[in-house]
Amino acid sequence: MAPISPTGKVPVLVDDDFVVWDTLAIAEYVAEKFPEKILWPHSKQARARARSICAEMHSGFAALRSACPMNIEASLPEIGQLIWREKPAVRADVARIVAMWDALLETHGGPMLFSDFTIADAYFAPVAMRLKTYALPVSSSVTNYIDSLCAVPGVTAWIDDALLENDFRDFEEPYRLYSPK
Repeated sequence: MAPISPTGKVPVLVDDDFVVWDTLAIAEYVAEKFPEKILWPHSKQARARARSICAEMHSGFAALRSACPMNIEASLPEIGQLIWREKPAVRADVARIVAMWDALLETHGGPMLFSDFTIADAYFAPVAMRLKTYALPVSSSVTNYIDSLCAVPGVTAWIDDALLENDFRDFEEPYRLYSPK
């Protein structure tokens, strides 16, 4: 990645000879490049709220990210139960996410956080997958949101592509032993 991105990391967007390497900057760039796609919510207040929760996602939920590595193809409810019991910071992160999502779903009527699929939903797709993989306890409206999010064609394609991968890295998957498919 070093020849492509100044940080040497992903994500990175290369548009002709122009490189953007931060998730939020990529989202803003794509939204400005394709305004007809309406990637942020319509109203000014909803856009501000969506940007706020994306920024919170960008820099927050460290306990959840650390304790629950993302792995789309895994099902780890037993590990989720242990994490839930032993890690109060994970419970706090999940409580914040559930409160945030429940409020947005109620305010905007679902099925997505701001009614229609937006950058905010894309931002939280990895969180949704962690909640699902580890079967962490969430409200029924959050469960319905996760199901709806997983049914969005772009998210479905992302999940399908992840399921085709056959990589195993023990440092990324500390709770599982390698078992070839």
